[in-house]
Amino acid sequence: MDTRIGSVDGPSPAAVNGAVGCPASAPGCPIMSSHPAPLAAGEASLGRHLARRLVQVGVSDVFAVPGDFNLTLLDHLVAEPGLRLVGCCNELNAGYAADGYARARGVGACAVTFTVGGLSVLNAIAGAYSENLPVICIAGGPNSNDYGTNRILHHTIGVPDFSQELRCFQTVTCHQAVVTNLDDAHEQIDTAISTALRESKPVYLSISCNLPGIPHPTFSRDPVPFFLAPRMSNKMGLEAAVEATVQFLNKAVKPVLVGGPKLRVAKAQKAFVDLVDGSGYAYAIMPSAKGLVPETHPHFLGTYWGAVSTAFCAEIVESADAYLFAGPIFNDYSSVGYSFLLKKDKAIIVQPDRVIVGNGPAFGCVMMKEYLSELAKRVKKNTTAYENYKRIFVPDGQVLQCEPNEPLRVNVLFKHIQKMLTGDSAVIAETGDSWFNCQKLKLPEGCGYEFQMQYGSIGWSVGALLGYAQGANDKRVIACIGDGSFQVTAQDVSTMLRCGQNSIIFLINNGGYTIEVEIHDGPYNVIKNWNYTGLVDAIHNGEGKCWTAKVKCEEELTAAIETALGEKKDSLCFIEVIAHKDDTSKELLEWGSRVSAANSRPPNPQ
Repeated sequence: MDTRIGSVDGPSPAAVNGAVGCPASAPGCPIMSSHPAPLAAGEASLGRHLARRLVQVGVSDVFAVPGDFNLTLLDHLVAEPGLRLVGCCNELNAGYAADGYARARGVGACAVTFTVGGLSVLNAIAGAYSENLPVICIAGGPNSNDYGTNRILHHTIGVPDFSQELRCFQTVTCHQAVVTNLDDAHEQIDTAISTALRESKPVYLSISCNLPGIPHPTFSRDPVPFFLAPRMSNKMGLEAAVEATVQFLNKAVKPVLVGGPKLRVAKAQKAFVDLVDGSGYAYAIMPSAKGLVPETHPHFLGTYWGAVSTAFCAEIVESADAYLFAGPIFNDYSSVGYSFLLKKDKAIIVQPDRVIVGNGPAFGCVMMKEYLSELAKRVKKNTTAYENYKRIFVPDGQVLQCEPNEPLRVNVLFKHIQKMLTGDSAVIAETGDSWFNCQKLKLPEGCGYEFQMQYGSIGWSVGALLGYAQGANDKRVIACIGDGSFQVTAQDVSTMLRCGQNSIIFLINNGGYTIEVEIHDGPYNVIKNWNYTGLVDAIHNGEGKCWTAKVKCEEELTAAIETALGEKKDSLCFIEVIAHKDDTSKELLEWGSRVSAANSRPPNPQ
């Protein structure tokens, strides 16, 4: 069992001095990789301890925005040889970047200043909480001498109570620590970091601005690594859960498996595939689990998303007489406005530490990874559902051929994006129609895929792209971003350039918030058009490697992709795709109408 701190079933944290993302030689690179002279043992300080801890758990990059309360702390992060400080344009993007980095590396970190920075990053931390990502949010706090006084400080709302930021973070983090003295700082820092990793949720860590550089006996020069004991199942509960499940599944005629997003939290991706192999069952994924398990397995059905599932997937899942959901999140978006045709008495729901078989019984303290592994050894092989799928399956229709210089259609764009994907690629899908178009992409073995479904914050993808590309430097990341979303967080394209990243951004310019249009239209869904390539050229400003193109037809698109994959393969490539405002996927049209119906239900009688 892998018990490394911060380990995930995915890319291993890089070596402490391994190059990640931003080469030290990149012009104007904000990521510091200086190697200061060794410290004397007596100079071990809070700031150095925190920096070393971050490196130990697999963080090589901290996404930061400086402010006077965190400047001394940032000095210590900069001085750590195994750590790079990535300066972002604003705190929201720094938080989104830490979110993306945690998806690639298993843990992420950001650093902001007190209140004005903390409340700005709050939305991104809430998103990371909803997606079960361990993000360490570090805030530089007031001088320790100011706590408990009646003083009013800058960067606050003008009252002497300094707890506003803490109270805001209490609802979107699993642990909070305010470090105002050195005697217990060591324990507070270690508890916060270990809790983030154990719970797979963000934590909030505030450090008084006058403490980072002060030596203290509790800090050794090199922190002794702490050990996170793996969560183990109750053996009797595990045996009972597996036995009940085997009986339930073995009497079914055509059972199926469905993977959910909490496979990541449970580190159970491999165990899920082992169950597929052991059982012979057909399997699907929920939309937010795309990329967590291979799509190249012969028994893969596609995405189960109710009425907007990939072809023939929903029919097989919903007609099954038993379905095991591993790590699902059921909400109005994933259930398409609560329109799933599932029955509780046919379902086995497996959460990271709990199993419910049909209408009961329920088994607690059962770890998903162990449970799926045991089940794979004992369940009877049954390929009926997969054979049914093969009988009824008809391959997808072909995208209509374009006339010469015909205005580019979105389905043509994604036909070409599909051809770009390899095992060395990753896809970032922004909230909007890209959700639905990217779901239809068939991922080659090893191709990464990320999107934020539970929280669905528009603009997430720009910061997440920055962080994911920084953490997964072995992949070329392709991001599909709508114009409305891009306008929220466009600034940190500049940070991508300073870091020397070579991602490919497809900016889909269709004049507004298309996903909102399909739920409920109104004049507020139309946005001011920008010259997006001109904006990125201005951000580039001759510093770093950047290439832009504006495409309006298939001929221009194919030429742009050829250039991005060839001559400009080492550059950040930004391709603005001009699309008609009503050019949407059929899945969005169906999904939007169902979500609209769910949103507009009249009040129940009182």
